[in-house]
Amino acid sequence: MPVFEIDTPTGPARAHLHVPEEPRGALVLGHGAGGGVEAPDLRASTEAALSVGISVALIEQPYRVAGRRSPPRAPQLDAAWLSVVAHLRATELADLQLVVGGRSLGARVACRTAEEAGAVAVLCLAFPLEPPRRAGKPPLSRLPELEAVTVPTLVVQGVRDPFGMPPPGPFREVVKVQGDHGLKADPEAVAAAIRAWLPQVVVQATHAR
Repeated sequence: MPVFEIDTPTGPARAHLHVPEEPRGALVLGHGAGGGVEAPDLRASTEAALSVGISVALIEQPYRVAGRRSPPRAPQLDAAWLSVVAHLRATELADLQLVVGGRSLGARVACRTAEEAGAVAVLCLAFPLEPPRRAGKPPLSRLPELEAVTVPTLVVQGVRDPFGMPPPGPFREVVKVQGDHGLKADPEAVAAAIRAWLPQVVVQATHAR
């Protein structure tokens, strides 16, 4: 499994690349705010994608590569992510249909940048729909980030996720699995949902070209 650094406007990111023998598409995934690419749902997603012939690039944002746990603001995250995607599209993942996604924070980044990245679909693992409420402040929803995505989107969400359950939408399928925000309780259910969905969106995108 090749692991290499990619320069971005906010410092080097790191890509962990998994490639099947004859890739039919590519999946680029980002990690959660305080976690890394070893998260159980990211591992399950990687195994599921490889089983249906999809290459996977797991991306560590520059702040994690630098050893920090707290992420920077959204514009910096998005700029770094788009730099990584552009590099991969020009090199290791050239000529492949691209699905972007991630878990929690990584899913938000993927949603915000899906159009600019040229993605044909978006995979959201444990999308953090509603952040914890602060005393005296109204609830805040991140649903607009999901609603802005106009390509096929799969959300895999734990039924006990304290951040809430996103609703389905015109472009969005929501699969509920056992567990909370960590999606650790049933990784096979996570993988099964992705195995069923990925070939559909890649094939549809290929036919639409």
